[in-house]
Amino acid sequence: MNAEVQRVVITLPAQADYVDIVRLNLYGIASKMGFSYEDIEDMKVAVSEACNNSVLYAYNQQDGMVEVVFEVNRDLLSITVSDEGESFERVTPNSNRVTLHDKELHDVEIGGLGFYLMEALMDDVSIENQTGRGTKVVMSKRLMRSEEKV
Repeated sequence: MNAEVQRVVITLPAQADYVDIVRLNLYGIASKMGFSYEDIEDMKVAVSEACNNSVLYAYNQQDGMVEVVFEVNRDLLSITVSDEGESFERVTPNSNRVTLHDKELHDVEIGGLGFYLMEALMDDVSIENQTGRGTKVVMSKRLMRSEEKV
């Protein structure tokens, strides 16, 4: 691993009450890096969606843990949200994926908007899931520094 990468790892119960802790940590890390308020708010929504997915679906109302890893690498923040619960159905990026643009609003599943939202708010999103081994969502956002300071 690159020596310049700094990692912050949080492991917490897969319960809705703990999602705010992840958001607060994200805020602290992203603001220290110099992200704009708007970018931080976008990232908070995306990371909340990933955490809520683990809370709602991974453990079937049983106790479980969610691990969140923040990796700071110069102008890139990567956030990995992983659980060891039940994996969910996910269309692979290489298949003929149906997007929201191809659906009528009444055909969109409630809760199914989370991944589209993450993809819209972050620069890169990947999802790995293996039956019996949980789900890992990796999201990243590049810090765009303004070059036009006058």
